[in-house]
Amino acid sequence: MKRTTAFLLLFVLIATTAFGQNTFTLTSKDLGGQATKTQEFSGFGCTGSNESPQLSWANAPEGTKSFAITMYDPDAPTGSGWWHWLVFDIPANVNELVTNAGNVSLNLSPKGSIQSITDYGSAGYGGPCPPEGHGLHQYIITVYALKTDSLGLTKDTNAAIVGYYLSNNTLAKASIVAYYQREKK
Repeated sequence: MKRTTAFLLLFVLIATTAFGQNTFTLTSKDLGGQATKTQEFSGFGCTGSNESPQLSWANAPEGTKSFAITMYDPDAPTGSGWWHWLVFDIPANVNELVTNAGNVSLNLSPKGSIQSITDYGSAGYGGPCPPEGHGLHQYIITVYALKTDSLGLTKDTNAAIVGYYLSNNTLAKASIVAYYQREKK
């Protein structure tokens, strides 16, 4: 009996240590499984508020020197998806973007961070705006923990180049996915 109890306690301790570890995680107070008119783009036939969601992350891996955020729609009928938001050079001591930080004119993003060119052709957040009647699109928002303080890029850098630099400097990443569709009018 004592041997069984000791074994059980040892198993619980090992399981708690192995499976109870905190992982790099991204969450949002504004965004659940569905995007809303608040996040929807204002333009291209869409009439949303174009407000980027609040985002926060926790448990970055050791050695993280900066963060980046992207928002990507793989369902866009372009052959290559659609980049809605690219923010990089977020300092390592930051773990949140406030609501509407993607509006570059409001200066709500962390000091030193850069928001570069999206597929809308401008810097900052560009919300969901799938073609009418095209069905649900998924919007993947990803935070990257990076091994460098700066990617060495500018606000004029396109998404493909940002993605290349992210790929070469990522220690870990975490994502949330939201869906959105526009009905035919």
